[in-house]
Amino acid sequence: MIPWISADTLQNIVYAYTDKKDHKKIFPHSYLRIVGETNDDLYTKHSSTSITKWYMKQGKTSYKAISMMAETYLIDKDDIIVEGYQVTPEIVEKIIKKFGKKSIQALFLVKYDEKKFVKDLHKSTTPNDWIIRKTKEEATFHKIAKMIAEYSKYFEKEAKKHKFTIFVMDQDFEKQIKKAIQLMICEK
Repeated sequence: MIPWISADTLQNIVYAYTDKKDHKKIFPHSYLRIVGETNDDLYTKHSSTSITKWYMKQGKTSYKAISMMAETYLIDKDDIIVEGYQVTPEIVEKIIKKFGKKSIQALFLVKYDEKKFVKDLHKSTTPNDWIIRKTKEEATFHKIAKMIAEYSKYFEKEAKKHKFTIFVMDQDFEKQIKKAIQLMICEK
């Protein structure tokens, strides 16, 4: 079994060790969520494009933590899976330049079908999902889906630029996951 780490955990550590006066500036999305804004509040006051830009900005705050964690595992020749919106093609490319392509496998999962995303959210059984937990209004689910699609465009563009594989997860999720796993096994 390969250990799995969420880059959200690394970002929370970075957040905890960042001067509080800088939180609002460099962690705009997290800051608003921590001070109690619900998704309904956030997506009413701000556009999905603005929120997507916040995610991009916040993601970069975790680059050093992601790189340090990767280095720790790579030096020990241990496998690890790191996932999260913070793991961008840009940071993966930087890690590959440092450690070589043989040591790292990367692929990126994207979603564009906003209606299907919302439909799937309503079927979710994940009890602590940040979307479900902090959203009451149906319109907000659609705004979040739009943001996910916008962020997916960014990931796809960057993944193509850095020559990483992309899987569109809108249709037949299980089949796409199996393909992704198979690709990772074959590249090893």
